[in-house]
Amino acid sequence: MKVFVFDTIPYDHHFEEFKAERFIPYPLPRQYFDPEIAARTYAGHLEVWREMDRLGYDGVGLNEHHTAVHGLMNSPNMMAAVGAQHTEKLKFLMLGNLLPLHNPVRIAEEIAMADCLSRGRVLAGFARGTQREYGVFDIKMAESRGRFEEAFEIIRKAWTEESFSHHGEFWTFNDVAIWPRPYQRPHPPVWVPFTGSKETIEWAGRNNLNAVVTAITPGLTEDIAGQFAQALARHGNRMTPEHLCMFTDVWVADSKAAAVKEFAPYVLYFRQTLWHHGVLGYKNAPSREGFVSSNSYDYIRPENRAAAVLDREKIRQTTMADIEANVDSGKYHWGSAQEVTEQLIEIAEHAGANSLLIDMDLGAVPHELYLEQIRRFGREVLPRLQAHEVTRARR
Repeated sequence: MKVFVFDTIPYDHHFEEFKAERFIPYPLPRQYFDPEIAARTYAGHLEVWREMDRLGYDGVGLNEHHTAVHGLMNSPNMMAAVGAQHTEKLKFLMLGNLLPLHNPVRIAEEIAMADCLSRGRVLAGFARGTQREYGVFDIKMAESRGRFEEAFEIIRKAWTEESFSHHGEFWTFNDVAIWPRPYQRPHPPVWVPFTGSKETIEWAGRNNLNAVVTAITPGLTEDIAGQFAQALARHGNRMTPEHLCMFTDVWVADSKAAAVKEFAPYVLYFRQTLWHHGVLGYKNAPSREGFVSSNSYDYIRPENRAAAVLDREKIRQTTMADIEANVDSGKYHWGSAQEVTEQLIEIAEHAGANSLLIDMDLGAVPHELYLEQIRRFGREVLPRLQAHEVTRARR
């Protein structure tokens, strides 16, 4: 299996003054920003990436968010370009550029630059973003789906055609030939994070793309992976384990209890305070504003639909007891190296996925602790995962 580490580059500081209320004001004014902390944050994560490269991890997962303190990665393309200069083999899995918000030719150019700078180590990825970002860029959420699919069409043309023209609903280009072109031919592999919407799954199947699925419950994974396999088949494509990557957080310690002691305070800070910055109060906004349709999740079996709903207010109420229960039940993959290895192989085999994306830095884990975890996982778990191959895809 291939193993990637998701790294949002969280601001290396805990806002203790906001933890009691579990609420960070939005927008967070300039007075709270310390440029030295930001510089230290970027430098620390680049050091982690160098260590990942040395230890043999397959890659690092990048994303794009705006006006959010839980992640300082406004541009995955810039971070991939910088990271390529600090590493030799590490790949950059983008999850991803928020296509509805940007000029697609600019995105095509930037990814091509990063791919050339890294000599073909970019795995391009595209996503749609959160309600917060649509407010920042003053884009209507109802236009998101149309912008997303049209932007991808333009990017693929820019990467593969000698020159291209495009006259669409949102963008118009005449006789364009971008320079540079991607290092990889015809273009970098394209990955898409699935949140469960039927429209995204169908679109990915139609274009024979690759998907990242969050490992929430086995039943929900079955529904999403099964729907993806059907979408691929409807367009003459066949699901393989290379199409799918499972995403989950992990922590390796001497025991489950030790893992809770070490990692839980940072996960609580993330779930209670950080993750909801600028998006509380939008519980029904996606459907109300046309971001998803009323039947986007109707393929999910009734018993799995609750797991598919993102209830930020409920997540905000997460307690230490909740975390302990999830670790004890195996829902959170924390514990000894043996336990973590077995659990990760199990979810990969169940999904039919030959790649894993793991998160070990929720809530701004201190740099030295994060580096130590990267090394421990790299020594005790990574070799066994990379030695295991998932050969059967879900149908």
